[in-house]
Amino acid sequence: MADSGLNPTAAALLGLLHDGPMTGGQLMGAAQKRLGPYWSMTRSQVYRELPALAEAGFVKLGKPGARSSQPYSITPAGKRAFVRWLGEPASREVMRSPLALRVAFGAHQSAAQLQQAYAQATEYHTGALNEAREQAKEAKKEGDEFGSASLELAAAYHRAALAWLKNAPAK
Repeated sequence: MADSGLNPTAAALLGLLHDGPMTGGQLMGAAQKRLGPYWSMTRSQVYRELPALAEAGFVKLGKPGARSSQPYSITPAGKRAFVRWLGEPASREVMRSPLALRVAFGAHQSAAQLQQAYAQATEYHTGALNEAREQAKEAKKEGDEFGSASLELAAAYHRAALAWLKNAPAK
């Protein structure tokens, strides 16, 4: 099978566009709602990818709306590229944790700095865990078992982070 040529952000946009035409802002909102607990996308990434997807023939522009916003819709070629992307091996997962990076250099920090970092991380992961759980329940209630499953992975990540924080090294 031929390589799709899609990066994960472009593929995510094509996946979201299966739900119907959306503007860049609507795509950002949909991405945050459906993918946010486990996949981050910035506005600049979305607006960089959309013209590239249009140039490749994977999306087409609709009629300009209010404030010159333009909806994008997926084309048949975009659907084929998305299916090819789904069939490709997933890339290696990369963990980027600002907290783990700080802890790696914990010997250079005061006890107060570490405790503050742990407290902030605990607050973040507690809120993110609750949000992921709620979104997973909502997805399940809507009959989206795959969306629910991916959100459960996000919840498991936050539970693991909270468990790690309970035993994190201190001074």
